[in-house]
This record gives sequence, structure tokens and C-alpha cells, in this order.
Amino acid sequence: MDPVKIGLVGYGFGGRYFHAPLISSSRECEFVGVVTTSAERRDLVAAEHPGAGLFDSLEALAAAGAEAVSISTPAGTHSELTDQAIALGLSVVCDKPFALDPAAARRSVELASARGVTLSPYQNRRWDSDFLTVRALVDDGTLGEVRRFESRFERYAPDNGPGASGGGTLLDFGAHLVDQALVLLGPVESVYAESRTRETGLDDDVFVALRHTNGAVSHLWGSWSQYAAGPRFRVTGSAASLVITTGDTQEAALVAGASPSSSPTWGAEIASDLDRVLTAKGSAAVALERGEWDTYYPAFARAVRGEGPPPVEAADAVATADVLEAARISAESRATVRPGAAA
Repeated sequence: MDPVKIGLVGYGFGGRYFHAPLISSSRECEFVGVVTTSAERRDLVAAEHPGAGLFDSLEALAAAGAEAVSISTPAGTHSELTDQAIALGLSVVCDKPFALDPAAARRSVELASARGVTLSPYQNRRWDSDFLTVRALVDDGTLGEVRRFESRFERYAPDNGPGASGGGTLLDFGAHLVDQALVLLGPVESVYAESRTRETGLDDDVFVALRHTNGAVSHLWGSWSQYAAGPRFRVTGSAASLVITTGDTQEAALVAGASPSSSPTWGAEIASDLDRVLTAKGSAAVALERGEWDTYYPAFARAVRGEGPPPVEAADAVATADVLEAARISAESRATVRPGAAA
């Protein structure tokens, strides 16, 4: 198929490392350029992506022939920019958090449907090596019936946590944690959450408990102030438990300057004895699946061309937003909340 002409709005950390290299590495995409008014970031784009255009607005990007755009800007601007792009007839990838509240998420999804464009939340963590390993062992029955799913994004970096631009830890880490739980275990019937307010006034050290309609529970942690991070995943089933301590390395590879087009072993992880399946009879080491962030943009481009579904359905962003809003209300009220109750 003809490559989809796609641009990028924003060239901060996310745009520079999570989007531009992956768009450029996809044969199904043609990287048109970046919308940014920052002189410093324009210089970075020119140095790192010679030949990419530089634009002052979404309108200018569309006028240059773009068919699609990725939004990687401060969280509070996501919905407005997404809706503007849709109105211009552009298909859209929107970074997390997709929206600050469920109503905004629903509005964007409805606008995209009415305009006939592809809209996909950038839930790239579905293709982490560690989560792909969890999914593989659940799907093949190794763990039996899953009863509890524990997932953590914990680190000690109090000066690097999400500021106002990230919307706080619940929306930042929580967007991925909740999305993975929904992918693995399906819809949620109740939410309980706790959080601590940082000096900035934003939440951190978040805990969210989900009860899924199938009876399983998810326990999710997100923190930028945890001295002793727990394992990335612990999954307990009727037949076995899985512990994954090592984490996906695709982010680190991108920040170091690598990309799928420059790395013949993209997404491959070094084996660790800390990643294990445990049963009543003993335990065995588990090799992590290959991380596949490089599959997102090719799938998105094919969806724009009508050759397959988007990598993440737009409706999934609404489901995640409903759970995150329920978690916010629960943390404030100290009560269990049903997702979508305030919709």
C-alpha cells in the first residue's frame, strides 16, 4: 500500500522518543514533519530527522498533505487537539492520557466516527515484552484460571514524576496499568483506589483495585516515590503463579538513540532467573517475549487505508477513562465506585 503521510504534534520527551523514531521506522508511514513553535525543538527535529517539515499549526500540517497525526503534547491539550485534527479530516493517534475525563473521551470517539477517520489511543504498553509474556502464558493455559493480576510501575524519582503536563500519576501510569488489566481480564464492575497528594498538588503513590465481571481482581500500583519497587507483574491462577521482575527495555533503547530500523534485535530481552512460573511442584525460569512497539504504527497505517482494525480501538479509551474516573472518585471519597456511574 502507499505509505500514510503522518505528522506529529509536539516534540517533547514523548514525541521525540516514543513517536518520531517509530513512525520513521515504519515502511507503512511517511513522516511528514512536526508541529512545534519551540525554536529549540525545531532545531532538534532538523538535526534528528533531516528533511522532516516544521509546522506552526495543525492546519499547516494538513495543508502539506498529511493524512494522519500523532498527538504528543501536555495532557490537558489532548482532547482539544484531537478534536481539531478530526475536524480537519485527519486520522489521529493520541498519547495517554487520551482525555482528562470520560465525557471528553466519548466526544472525540463520536467525532471520529461521524467524520469517518481512524482514531487510536497510543497504548503502546500492550506490546511490552513483559506484558506479552503474561498474555501468552494466560492464553495457553499455563496459569489456569486467572484469579489475581498484580501490576506495577514503581520507581524512586520524585523530581521526575509527571507534573501538570502529565496530569498526575493516576492518569499517567494509571492509563497503561488499567488498559493492560482490561485487555487481560475484561470489563470492570467496581473500583477502589488510594493515592497520596504530592507537594505539587498532583496525585502519586497510587493503588487501584479492580473487580472484573469475570470474578478476577486486579491490583495496580503507580509511584514515583517508591524506594523498594515490587515486581513488574505477579499473576496468580488456579494452576500456577507467574512473577516477572525485569521490565521491558524498549523505552530505554529509544532514549539511547536506537530504533527498530537500526536494531536487528529490537525488543529482545536478556534472560533473567527472576522471571519464573511457580507451581506446587517447583518453579521454572521464563523467557520474555519480544517487545513489539514497532508493530503499532504499521497497524495504524493499515487501518487508515481500510486494511485492518486499528492497533487500539477508540472505544477502549472510553473504557479506560471510565475506570480512571471511578478511581479518582474512589480515592477522594474512600468508597468503592462503579465505572461509568457518573457518565
